[in-house]
Amino acid sequence: MFGKILIANRGEIACRVIRTARRLGVRTVAVYSDADARALHVEMADEAVHIGASPVGESYLRGDRIIAAALATGAEAIHPGYGFLSENPDFVDQVTAASLVFIGPSAASIRAMGLKDAAKRLMEQAGVPVVPGYHGVAQEIVLLASKAREIGYPVLIKARAGGGGKGMRRVDHPDDFSEALSGARREAKAAFGDDRVLVEKYVDKPRHIECQVFGDNFGNAVHLYERDCSAQRRHQKVIEEAPAPGMTPELREAMTEAAVKAAKAIDYSGAGTIEFIVDASEGLKADRFWFMEMNTRLQVEHPVTEMVTGVDLVEWQLRVAAGEKLPKTQDEIKLAGHAFEARLYAEDAAKGFLPATGTLHHLKFPDAAAEGAAIRIETGVRSGDMISPFYDPMIAKLVVHAMGRNAGLAALREALVRTEIAGSTVNTAFLAALVADADFAAGDVDTGLIGRHQDALVAIPAPSDEAIAAAALAATDAGAPGPAADPWSSLVGYAHFHMLARRIRLRYGEEDILARVSARPDGRFQVALEAPHDAINAHDLRTLPRTARWPGHVTVFEGAVGHTFAAPDPLAKADEAAAATGSLRAPMPGLVKLVRATAGDAVIKGQPLLILEAMKMEHTIAAPHDGVVAEIAAEGAQVSDGTVLVRFSEDGQG
Repeated sequence: MFGKILIANRGEIACRVIRTARRLGVRTVAVYSDADARALHVEMADEAVHIGASPVGESYLRGDRIIAAALATGAEAIHPGYGFLSENPDFVDQVTAASLVFIGPSAASIRAMGLKDAAKRLMEQAGVPVVPGYHGVAQEIVLLASKAREIGYPVLIKARAGGGGKGMRRVDHPDDFSEALSGARREAKAAFGDDRVLVEKYVDKPRHIECQVFGDNFGNAVHLYERDCSAQRRHQKVIEEAPAPGMTPELREAMTEAAVKAAKAIDYSGAGTIEFIVDASEGLKADRFWFMEMNTRLQVEHPVTEMVTGVDLVEWQLRVAAGEKLPKTQDEIKLAGHAFEARLYAEDAAKGFLPATGTLHHLKFPDAAAEGAAIRIETGVRSGDMISPFYDPMIAKLVVHAMGRNAGLAALREALVRTEIAGSTVNTAFLAALVADADFAAGDVDTGLIGRHQDALVAIPAPSDEAIAAAALAATDAGAPGPAADPWSSLVGYAHFHMLARRIRLRYGEEDILARVSARPDGRFQVALEAPHDAINAHDLRTLPRTARWPGHVTVFEGAVGHTFAAPDPLAKADEAAAATGSLRAPMPGLVKLVRATAGDAVIKGQPLLILEAMKMEHTIAAPHDGVVAEIAAEGAQVSDGTVLVRFSEDGQG
């Protein structure tokens, strides 16, 4: 086994590799860009090396810098993770030329599967079924159009390089072929630098089912069963599961046999995935699946396979790369239970899944699964981390395992409901809606399901009046534990002449919401919402939705939906008003608990002047600018909203 490895990646996959390496006693070296200087993977690794600026072309795609970092730190091998350089055969050649080990397949294997057309010709020779279509070299439009007519419409034009749905067009009629071809070529050229395409029969009800394969350097190859990745938006996977729902013994046997054939055809070593497209229009049948492509690396969704087989695929990668044989034979690999993985992204599902950025001011995952299930959180971020525009906006993968599919679905639903993220737009509600979708829940899923149901899946319900009340309470810090340990702190709602109350303005989307929060002597709060909302009276805080307060905002969690309200800080508003008028007014009713200045004192901006206790919380009132105090409220005074607390001298003299 290696003594030290370098991980040429970032985020959750880098953290994932580090965990297994640590368990095996292997030291790790992280690499990082400017944007990732304080990232979780950097903190977790034994060593870390800076490799460049934030853009990937200046850091994570700089193979020369990564190799130099490995040599400088004494690493023996490089784990590529996925993405970036993981399927770049030239990088593999550079690694081996530097007398380092690449933890993955050979450059020859990657090249054999790197182009879809060549890979499909190779698979045909190996006896692996491929989609009917044209996979030739010639690219003249007349020839391609002729092949499309032979195949029969609808057809699919696909870029021969790359993936992720780029350079892909469905064509339903011959008259549309030329325009679709031009669009596919432009997109492929921009994404992969290669505008060559192939043309295939379009499958009416396609399912994306893939097989995990693993080979070693002794000619052995096994499969670890299948995963269903049909739940996709814009050709990107959203929820994956293992095993595939509705899988028949006949199809599993045929598909896994074809997957192992594919791996052996290129002398494959390491973790790989053979992706198949399956025609599910008449159920799953052994003669209705075809090879699409091979991913010559570890997949994002590999945890579901690990959950149902009990195999640590990263450990196998390390052992095979270190020269060991496969740890298990085919007969020793058993399938048990059902697993799901949901990808949590910073993205706006309602706006076409546009990537989002922001600071994760609040991040909380469930620490346990539903009864009878197991949960695993794969993430590379913590509370306070920023989702940068430079990289994929994945926040985490929620992975659950139970003995049956229905139990697994229930566990995933509960995990999504208990996940709390505030500070960026996220897709948690969309994922929960997909899990609850009747077709998905029944296992009747294909790659077009999300597109057909998208309007319903991305719709966000309006916050309930209870959620608005919770936002108002959180915005006023009502119900938060007081800082004082004296008996008076229990008198949260006590006032000499009237019930303590505070008016709060919230904003939800384009709507302004006004609420009045009053503290009661029994420790509870009354929230009155102005029309068109109903009054919410005397709430017990323990029954209200969960909330997260972050700068200028409150997020309220109702189920898997996070409703975010703009909630301006009243103390900040008081500072702005003071700067304009020369006086500080109480932003809320309360008790002047402590006075730290006297009339005539020269003060500087930010200097604490007094402590105002309101709603069982202490609020520091600070000087909004340099100046001289002319008047200041007396310690122990009970003040109402708007009372002048501090007045400053206009001429700067006391």
